[in-house]
Amino acid sequence: MKAYFYLLLTGVLLIVNGFVQAQESSPRFKTRTLIVFFDGLRPDYITEAQMPNLFAFKKTAAWGKHHHSVFPTVTRVNSASYATGSYPGTHGLLGNAIYIPEVAADKSIGTSYGDLNKIPAATSGPILTARSLGEVLADAGQKMMVFSSGTTGQAFLQNHTVNGAVVNPDLILPEAFKNRVLNELGMVSQGTDEAFGRHKWITDALLKYGLTKDGPLVSAVWFSDPDGAAHEYGIGSQQAVDAIKYVDGQFGRIMAALRGKGAGERFNVIISTDHGFVTHKEKPGLADFLIKEGFKRDRESDDVVVAEGAIYVKNHDEKAIADIVAALHKQEWAGAVFTKGLKKGDPQGRVKGTLSFDLIHYNHPKRSGDILVAPNWNDDKNEKGYAGTDYSGGVAGHGGSSPYEINIALLAAGPDFREGATTELPTSNVDIVPTILNIYGLSKPAAMDGRAVTELMKKPGKANGAFKKQLVKTEASYPWGSYELSADISVLGAYRYLNYTRTERTPTR
Repeated sequence: MKAYFYLLLTGVLLIVNGFVQAQESSPRFKTRTLIVFFDGLRPDYITEAQMPNLFAFKKTAAWGKHHHSVFPTVTRVNSASYATGSYPGTHGLLGNAIYIPEVAADKSIGTSYGDLNKIPAATSGPILTARSLGEVLADAGQKMMVFSSGTTGQAFLQNHTVNGAVVNPDLILPEAFKNRVLNELGMVSQGTDEAFGRHKWITDALLKYGLTKDGPLVSAVWFSDPDGAAHEYGIGSQQAVDAIKYVDGQFGRIMAALRGKGAGERFNVIISTDHGFVTHKEKPGLADFLIKEGFKRDRESDDVVVAEGAIYVKNHDEKAIADIVAALHKQEWAGAVFTKGLKKGDPQGRVKGTLSFDLIHYNHPKRSGDILVAPNWNDDKNEKGYAGTDYSGGVAGHGGSSPYEINIALLAAGPDFREGATTELPTSNVDIVPTILNIYGLSKPAAMDGRAVTELMKKPGKANGAFKKQLVKTEASYPWGSYELSADISVLGAYRYLNYTRTERTPTR
């Protein structure tokens, strides 16, 4: 028995202390990287009054001024997209709720750690259908550690093969590491400040296990605010402002720790968010609307299954798909509507008045549905002066295709980035991992969608040239009037970035 416990302890020590063996043998791994995500961070939150630490960082950081969230602009899509350097059409995680018929034939499932782990057993396939940063690092003998105060699914998707560790108040992997973390850090404090306690706890964990001399090559910390507070209380509310200030304070702790390290420990710091935020107007639930219009029998029926804005029609019935699209076109709350294209790469959807899944990098060969609808949006301001409103349930949120949800911040500083450099070229969360691979001279997987943002880096890269704007349009006419849809796209060579969509309805006179 003593021998067993000795082996277990040895395994734990190897997990934590063995992260840098290859680092020490190769000079290209001497500099480490820290990824920081602030969930739901609108660019206009970054002010000296609200976020003094991030504001100070921004003053000298390299800055991507035309940075993009991945659409649909929800958390789990963007955690999977940044982790794989790929879009949903490649990695297969299509929403915060997803439809995997082998798991549940008549309903969508969530994307918690428990839900996600049902997929391999049910499908005999992977959770994500794209290689992740953690997997590429494993091939190079390197590790990654993720620290997240958010959901278990969001934390897990950043390093789903657990090459290194995942540390979250509700999920610590691998299991052999869990007891050590809880013994040394304890549980997160409970009570009215529990959200703040989670942020402090993961910061403590990052400082103790991630940013130490024997830590992993890449660490990632993800703060679940200001998203949580803004969802519940609204953009600009006192609760949201307090949350913004608190996570900025934790970021200040991190930066102070990095500044205190000697020249032998050098770090790149890359900062982004999963999405922006808009104020919400009420709208009917999509499943309830389909039931009311007679397209879906009841909430448990499998004739039509809804997973957030995705609609799956049984047997891909073309008439039912076209009829649902026509019904959506008439609704003020429905914004952009997408369907599959007639052929690969076609920007037009196969149903009149829709754009294609390919245009928005959503066309997964096995997992995408028949229709995707985004909420309609406008530029209206809330009572605190923040612009951007769409038709969704709740006080405020994200998930749509407005510029307020897609337009986000990208900041980077460290030995491999040019101080104060800026770029107007389009970038996306899928470009973060290719950039990190470029830093370490690691090959990008052939199917990875993103690009290295070399224009912000010290290492000379291939000239990217200029980008161009493209407006893709479609429309449909009905007895009641017309529905027009346009998608504003930035194109940089082979790379395409969705800026926003816009819909317009014109009634028949």
